[in-house]
Amino acid sequence: MILLAVLFLCFISSYSASVKGHTTGLSLNNDRLYKLTYSTEVYVNQGKGKLQDSVGYRISSNVDVVLLWRNPDGDDDQLIQITIKDVNVENVNQKRGEKSIFKGKNPAKIIRKENLEALQRPVLLHLVHGKVKNFYSYENEPVAIENIKRGLASLFQMQLSSGTTNEVDISGDCKVTYQGHQDKVIKIKALDSCKIERSGFTAINQVLGVTSKATSVTTYKIEDSFVIAVLAEETHAFGLNFLRSITGKIVSKQKLELKTTEAGPRLMSGKHIAAIIKEVDSKYKALPIEGQVFQSECKGCPSLSEHWQSIRKHLQPDNLSKAEAVRNFLAFIQHLRTAKKEEILQILKTENKEILPQLVDAVTSAQTPDSLDAILDFLDFKSSSNVILQERFLYACGFASHPDEELLRALISKFKGSFASNDIRESVMITIGALVRKLCQSDGCKLKGVVEAKKLILGGLEKPEKKEDIMMYLLALKNALLPEGIPILLKYAETGEGPISHLATTTLQRYDVPFITDEVKKTLNRIYHQNRKVHEKTVRTTAAAIILNNNPSYMEVKNILLSIGELPKEMNKYMLSTVQDILRFEMPASKMIRRVLKEMVAHNYDRFAQSGSSSAYTGYIGRSPHSASTYGLDILYSGSGILRRSNVNIFQYIGKSHLHGTQVVIEAQGLETLIAATPDEGEENLDSYAGLSVILFDVQLRPVTFFNGYSDLMSKMLSASSDPVSVVKALALLIDHSQELQLQSGLKANIDVQGALAIDISGAMEFSLWYRESKTRVKNLLAVVIAGDITVDSSFVKAGLEISAETETSMEFISTVQFSQYPFLVCLQMDRAEAPYRQFETKYERLSTGKGYVSRKRKERLVAGSEFPLHQENANMCKVVFPPQPESASNGGGWF
Repeated sequence: MILLAVLFLCFISSYSASVKGHTTGLSLNNDRLYKLTYSTEVYVNQGKGKLQDSVGYRISSNVDVVLLWRNPDGDDDQLIQITIKDVNVENVNQKRGEKSIFKGKNPAKIIRKENLEALQRPVLLHLVHGKVKNFYSYENEPVAIENIKRGLASLFQMQLSSGTTNEVDISGDCKVTYQGHQDKVIKIKALDSCKIERSGFTAINQVLGVTSKATSVTTYKIEDSFVIAVLAEETHAFGLNFLRSITGKIVSKQKLELKTTEAGPRLMSGKHIAAIIKEVDSKYKALPIEGQVFQSECKGCPSLSEHWQSIRKHLQPDNLSKAEAVRNFLAFIQHLRTAKKEEILQILKTENKEILPQLVDAVTSAQTPDSLDAILDFLDFKSSSNVILQERFLYACGFASHPDEELLRALISKFKGSFASNDIRESVMITIGALVRKLCQSDGCKLKGVVEAKKLILGGLEKPEKKEDIMMYLLALKNALLPEGIPILLKYAETGEGPISHLATTTLQRYDVPFITDEVKKTLNRIYHQNRKVHEKTVRTTAAAIILNNNPSYMEVKNILLSIGELPKEMNKYMLSTVQDILRFEMPASKMIRRVLKEMVAHNYDRFAQSGSSSAYTGYIGRSPHSASTYGLDILYSGSGILRRSNVNIFQYIGKSHLHGTQVVIEAQGLETLIAATPDEGEENLDSYAGLSVILFDVQLRPVTFFNGYSDLMSKMLSASSDPVSVVKALALLIDHSQELQLQSGLKANIDVQGALAIDISGAMEFSLWYRESKTRVKNLLAVVIAGDITVDSSFVKAGLEISAETETSMEFISTVQFSQYPFLVCLQMDRAEAPYRQFETKYERLSTGKGYVSRKRKERLVAGSEFPLHQENANMCKVVFPPQPESASNGGGWF
């Protein structure tokens, strides 16, 4: 007992301020050698997994600490020497037993002899007022080993008084808060404040992003006013916002305890610390205390070419609807991110034309300088022989998860050059718009490339060189959503010709509520009520939708309601259905509409008994306490029963963030002459046209034209089949989160979450004069894979968790109209096929020598298919009148 008391007394002056108050942090006693034990351990598991079920490892050792020098002018200026000895590495999971990867291996074999020697070389720590002034070690030691020593040294930095300050340690320059208590001091490090250079990126839209949380608490135990032990715990947890089952957690612990003290070397004399360090060993160099970056050597890993040869069969066009194709696509992107331009270019040049589109998707999605240089060297925009590859490259650029200014500059440069295909020229400008928006969302609006792109888009609309370019620049602005473009959009919306006016209005529809000001709504009201000019129904209904979705005033709602009954027949029905949908779905405008409906002049049978087939409907695909997925369909017909516009939208909401997942719009006009019908007001001189436009994951793609002009229509009616036209077919990387973490123990951690899909959207429009029937069909085939990967690396041992989920599904929308009589018969159908859902979990521990432990789990279930209602009335009657066609998977809908 007396011996124990003596030990505590010896440690008193070593790890604490003296009673006389001459120190503000840890202080060692003169001429003493302090023998401590130290351990650092790490656990990796899913977010809610138990600690005992984790994978990980523990590094333990003895530590000798001695005070070499104290400034004679101040006790708070000290130089201490820290030496790690007797190192051991073991599992944190004691249940592993015979399966332990460390069993039968001594530390020198696990760590490697040269690493162990470096780990056991002493380091020097210069402390001033308890804070690290300098960290001294030997140059050219392995970075990973030096980081472990930095992690131990950082524990010696502390203060006894409460307060908040900034400290520099292995985690970087961090904000820390000290809480002083009678028996302990607690240091809380705000890890999100730490400034340290580390690679990483995340999704711009939080629907596709990752939520992470990090904590760090270090407790200095005090007994009789002195520190006797240090306990630190750091936790990093993450979860994918879109799919809550993709989670992970890293727990890192450090423990430093005094065991005994004995006589040590005498203090070195002198006033200048530089001379003291040179006297200890002239090879010591001042190095940053912050953790340094290192990359573990990959032994036995395939080259890029070997990897590609092993997966290329899975990326054949016929296999793209399978999750396996997407899984291999993600794996190859990870490899591409470490590849050089020459390696990538060699594979591009030797691949055949069937697989090249998928390879272009992967190379572009890698988003590295080397991959960008390689793909730009490979593609020739002046050649018409690889238009499909150019289109796929531009799709992947538009979907880029973390685009940079260099990509935008490259596309601007291409746009100023010449093109073999005008469609590709348009796609380049449309993609530039998408990149501008993403860079602005990442606080990059003032970048020179972004400023140049904005001038290009706005200048093209203010002074178009060619009339045909107006649509192209409007589509670019529809992606860029520049606030300064709103006045230009209003001009085109109110005074432009039909298609231009409609595109300008639908572009305004994409702006957020704060941008739809009273001035904007004044113009939209003039368009809807045709105060200055007669407009097409598609333009007027879009203007009304913008007003109703952006805080409409009492009079705006009242005037819209009073117009119902005075509009063309199908537009009457459409506007009534829109109002009813807002009320039924409890949209924000529903409260104002209910206020107005208290007036009999607005709410009466004459106004609410409109006949027709046009419709608007919104419903839930799924919802939970934290998220919701919605679908919406609005469909507008001409008075003669021919489709004018069908619009299918899917949105995903998480918290306050939302993502426009899909919009598929089929438009037709000028077809009344085919059935000798009278066009509606304002649409008497429209050319025959039908086309399809798609927004995919917030990116407007270049529209596809089915036919344009009467002669084109007749030739395609005589020669065309009912085969669908592909609108977009691609592999797209959507979820892309990469984070490199410097753990305060010195270990390196990586969190990577990627999600991709193979998508095939096709559309068809069939028109039969004989049966007086029209049919539109939109089919969406999807294969989705999301993969999360956590690793904790010491360079000689690695522990990790891989978790993934995948599914394959399809969704189809069909509208069929018989216009042999009025009111004509309409059947709307939207169905999602049953889908397999699979989830995988792999935990592993692996030595750099190759030996490893792996644990795998798999869950699988079948998600039933769904029929989604598309109208409030008579939801099941179309099965009777329009039986499901053999080629269609649809089996639900509604007659009205």
